[in-house]
Amino acid sequence: MNNQQIENALRDYSWMINEIKRQRELLDDAGTSVVAQSGIESTMPKAQGETSDPVAQEVVRRDKKYTWINKLEKKVLFIQKRVPLITNEREKAVLECMLDGLSMSAISKHMGLSRRHIYNIKESIVNRIAQNAHFSQKLPTEKHCV
Repeated sequence: MNNQQIENALRDYSWMINEIKRQRELLDDAGTSVVAQSGIESTMPKAQGETSDPVAQEVVRRDKKYTWINKLEKKVLFIQKRVPLITNEREKAVLECMLDGLSMSAISKHMGLSRRHIYNIKESIVNRIAQNAHFSQKLPTEKHCV
């Protein structure tokens, strides 16, 4: 992830957590409201190119949801694994506020610091996470015997 993607993931962390939870609850439902067509509609010709089976369409829709949830989970896990990198007390406070969904203005008021100072702290957090992400990508994943 680059700095902009990390910054976006930090900003969106709170709603991503809520959305993952909401979508998981919805997907736990068996989909009992899906009913196949009956009567005259079931004998009529169907449009070409897509399935007319509502159950199949629901399966496709749910598969897309699973893919989207996995994408959100990867972003959330990326951030969660790197939270321990932040050791400075002010940076920790700003990071926790960001993860809780507070705006930069709200964090500024909460901490009694200027918005510019909060933005500088946020940049420091993003840079530290980005450096770790780039460093961990460069490490070899397998050990080779010489």
